[in-house]
Amino acid sequence: MGKRTRKGKLAVGDVEGSMPRSVRRDTLELVGILLEKCSYPFGNRSKEWEDFLEVHAIVEKLRTKQQGFVLSHADREANMEGFSAWVKEHGVVTDAVSIDKFDEGGFGLKANKDIKMSELFLSIPRKVMMTTRTAELSVLGSVVKEDRILQAMPNVVLALHLLCEKCNPESFWSPYIKILPDHYTTPLYFSVDELQLLRGSPACSTILNQFRNIARQYAYFFKLFQGFTDAKTKLPIKNFCYDDYRWAVATVMTRQNQIPSGAGEQSDMALIPYWDMCNHCNGRIGMITTNFNVEKDCSECFSLRDFSKDDQVFIFYGPRCNSELLNHSGFVYADNSCDRMTLQLGISRDDPLYSMKAELMARMSMMSSRLFNLHHGPVPVDSELLSYLRIFSMDQESLAERLTGENAQELMVKLRDFESFVDLKTELKAWSFLETRMALLLKLYETATFMKYITVEDGTEKLLPSQDLTECARLCVLLRLCEKRLLQSTMKFARDQKTNVTEVFRRREEDAKLGTPVQESEPEAAGKAMEPTLNGIGDADVESVGDSEDFCKDDEARCTTNEADSLLTSLENELERDVHSEETSSTLKVQSDVHSCGAKCSTGEVHLVTSLEKEREVDSGETVANACKEDAVKCTKDVAATSESESDAGAREGVLTSEDKLGGGDGATEATTAPDSRVKGVVNEKNSHNCCAENKAIANREC
Repeated sequence: MGKRTRKGKLAVGDVEGSMPRSVRRDTLELVGILLEKCSYPFGNRSKEWEDFLEVHAIVEKLRTKQQGFVLSHADREANMEGFSAWVKEHGVVTDAVSIDKFDEGGFGLKANKDIKMSELFLSIPRKVMMTTRTAELSVLGSVVKEDRILQAMPNVVLALHLLCEKCNPESFWSPYIKILPDHYTTPLYFSVDELQLLRGSPACSTILNQFRNIARQYAYFFKLFQGFTDAKTKLPIKNFCYDDYRWAVATVMTRQNQIPSGAGEQSDMALIPYWDMCNHCNGRIGMITTNFNVEKDCSECFSLRDFSKDDQVFIFYGPRCNSELLNHSGFVYADNSCDRMTLQLGISRDDPLYSMKAELMARMSMMSSRLFNLHHGPVPVDSELLSYLRIFSMDQESLAERLTGENAQELMVKLRDFESFVDLKTELKAWSFLETRMALLLKLYETATFMKYITVEDGTEKLLPSQDLTECARLCVLLRLCEKRLLQSTMKFARDQKTNVTEVFRRREEDAKLGTPVQESEPEAAGKAMEPTLNGIGDADVESVGDSEDFCKDDEARCTTNEADSLLTSLENELERDVHSEETSSTLKVQSDVHSCGAKCSTGEVHLVTSLEKEREVDSGETVANACKEDAVKCTKDVAATSESESDAGAREGVLTSEDKLGGGDGATEATTAPDSRVKGVVNEKNSHNCCAENKAIANREC
């Protein structure tokens, strides 16, 4: 309540229920500090945690100041019946399914009858969707027209649109907004203690920078709304609190999708009521079954498999790893068949053969320092990482042969082939390097803080059912446990490959002595890791590994300490020494090899596909245009301290991303209409558009 005048009326500028001037003044001071602190990315991992704690402390001060002015939320369960009636009234076809609460995933869709594979079970017309187009037609439209950053960030516009509609009791979408969750289990809601459990994980940097980006966005828009006097009086948002913005961001991150705008080649970001109640189905189904039918102007969802009456009906968001699911959807699978984790590797500029190695990598469309993926399954190493390891381990003669030799092109192509080899020394050096690197990284997963939540059953590490863990903390520990398994699997694979390669060359040598023609490739090496023999690899073989092995041994020696922070610092210092900063900054944005895009099929239909890249769009900190061109990684603009620099910065980094953006795994997806591409497993209907089932990221735990 504001101060009253002598006549007992509210002072000018104060509104019943709005922030008092003192709170607004303190908030303006704090957001100014936030903009200054958040205008640049956090430092390297040894410093990023310290930078994060500074920003987090400011945000907590803001939240404390704003207590009592945050929007309240309706009872979800009590409003489900009214919501179901509302969607049917406006043309949503839901006869085959209904909303129910399940032990797995919370609220979801239940089959009202037997549903066959590929059967249409849900149809949602555009008129019930909340989109960037409806935002432009609302009171928010005048703000968007005046602000360059908002014009470049549709997912941010959608989040602010949602917040405006929540503040409007007469909103058309009021029945929908009342059944949205009041909080999420995405990292934006994690405490410092919970995030501490992620330290050492490749996902940690992405999550910390996402927090920074959202804090920066909030600070920027709070100042913006104070400056637009006309817009401020029209916007229904009386109190623009951090908690309210975080809620809107998390809602869009877990639900946003892309649909055709109906105006040329453009598309709109959208929240699709009822469809976003579908939970994700784990497994390599590889089928996006939601399309946008342009002729009928509606989204259509088809069954990805047979469902019996009363079953929970799932859809497939896309092949997302656990870090993406956690960051953008708020859940983790203990056995995610699509799981993978990133590994940072780079050629040292102090390497005498750096120029030759960098040139060979460039010819193979690879950067000399970049992120690679370690995959779930029997073969965790892909062809990209294989070729990198080999180039990293080559001597001058082998490099020259592939750069200027007579068969250079043919030999270069074979570097990605598990069935072909460079030579014994190079192969052993490559796999020994990877094995020791995995051993080094595994030290980060053996701290007392982490291991106290782990138990061993039948030789397998599992999450201990501890009563001390919050739900968010449990997700952090589970993510790291899954990452540890990937590292262990990769280390075993590398060890087995050394045994395999040694055996292959031994056979070749024996065949050569007997005069038997040498086979160009051996089936044992076809990407399959053979079980180690009793003899293993001899001392001579290990010695032949050379300088790389010595480098690995030096790393391993540094791992004798149990202090995770010290180890992490040494790793970061090494990477910073070996990896050029510009190359690193550009590749750090790309955390996934998954690229979802709309596919225009022969019948003219395009599927709704989830776009992890879009989620990253705001997170990665590059412009949207660049994000779409480069691996579909969506980026938004950065926010700087001053009005003009804020616009320029915005174009540089973006306000919403997986790190900064709204919409992550379950969120933003861009439906493109590439005429020659096709989304696997989806039967296209005539004039359909790709709507992004992947973008639909809804926390499996709670829809």
